[in-house]
Amino acid sequence: MPKRDIKRILIANRGEIALRIIYACKELGIETVAIYSTADENSLHVQLADYAVCIGGPSPKESYLNIPNIIAAAEAWEVDAIHPGYGFLSEREDFAKIVEMHGLVFIGPTPEQIAIMGDKVVAKKTVKEAGVPLVPGTEEPLEDVKEAKRIAAEIGYPVLLKAAAGGGGRGMRIVNSEEEMEQKFLSASAEAEAAFGDGRLYLEKFITKPKHIEVQVLGDEYGNITHLFERECSLQRRHQKVVEEAPSPSITEEQRRKLLDYAIRAAKHINYRSAGTLEFLMDENGNFYFIEMNTRIQVEHPTTEMITGVDIVKAQILIAMGEKLPVDTKNLRINGHSIEARINAEDPENNFAPSPGKIELLHKPGGPGVRVDTHIYQGYTIPPYYDSLIAKLITWGNDRNEAISRMKRALSEFVISGIKTNIGLHLEIMNRPEFLSGKFYTNSLEKWISS
Repeated sequence: MPKRDIKRILIANRGEIALRIIYACKELGIETVAIYSTADENSLHVQLADYAVCIGGPSPKESYLNIPNIIAAAEAWEVDAIHPGYGFLSEREDFAKIVEMHGLVFIGPTPEQIAIMGDKVVAKKTVKEAGVPLVPGTEEPLEDVKEAKRIAAEIGYPVLLKAAAGGGGRGMRIVNSEEEMEQKFLSASAEAEAAFGDGRLYLEKFITKPKHIEVQVLGDEYGNITHLFERECSLQRRHQKVVEEAPSPSITEEQRRKLLDYAIRAAKHINYRSAGTLEFLMDENGNFYFIEMNTRIQVEHPTTEMITGVDIVKAQILIAMGEKLPVDTKNLRINGHSIEARINAEDPENNFAPSPGKIELLHKPGGPGVRVDTHIYQGYTIPPYYDSLIAKLITWGNDRNEAISRMKRALSEFVISGIKTNIGLHLEIMNRPEFLSGKFYTNSLEKWISS
């Protein structure tokens, strides 16, 4: 297959992931074009890219979700490829198709792979064919409340209603009894319709003490697939990850081998290309169940980079250029332990309300084993239109205890004044006996917050 010459990349994103892509491009000698909204004129990715172009107003629909304006910018600036980052258009099959229709390289999987794994119902069927276990439940979208009640009675309450076409906790409801089903079914369907334009739901058994463990994979267009081990993302609030770590502290070597095998099987089954993540739940008996695949770079990818030494963003770009898998799979080993804390502009004392505004003072932590991925700087004003993530604090240690110790030190050094942040919450988490012992689940953090 011919290799593709990529000399200039348009970054269809903003914030810290746009910066992360710029860094990878600089190291590869590739020019970058940043797009930005009128609200992001002073953002760091605009300043550090080789070129920058304003594509619309402050709302995502006017700018970062505005496909015609993004393509127009790509053509005007004569780019060779587009990197979508995460969020926004990163998992939109139609966007990937349009990019390719205009003769540009989409830095990610094929549109067909995005379509397969973007629909949870189709994704579950696909991985089942590959021999990967699923949580007991429906493989087709539910027709109505009556069918939901019948299936829930068969597999037993509690059950979970989930949107077929999306994630992030939208269109998701826990149903504890038949009496709750109708109201929760209707509200979940309405929320899914509003969020994704698709009100279809499916139902699965609700695991009461689940661990959320995911596997990072990389694939090229020559059929080569590798894993980069696993990450644990069990500490969540409203189904959004808050703390991630690699490797998982919750599994044995035998369980790791089984989990990685499942991930490779699923990725090979669709000849997956680029970086992707297969997400699993683990129950109290150590059984794994596939829940979804993210066909993009993940927010938490730095933890994997820290324990493997693999630059995942550079790998994405090289694979998109037609290179063979840029990873020495024979010598791939887990080196130490890494933890990521998502730093958000939000007020934990006020129900985590967003806290946009001007950063009056900023001091980023440093020292051995500390990495900060962020687009903020002193004097920068955080706009109110986007996700509240403003920084990712990542630490590495020879073992989990050292990674935690460095995280505590780094959090205590991290100063962001002028806005509210969740830095204090992260310090509390790092001192929780349950976190230190590894005995926590996807519902643990919300219990800790409310206690």
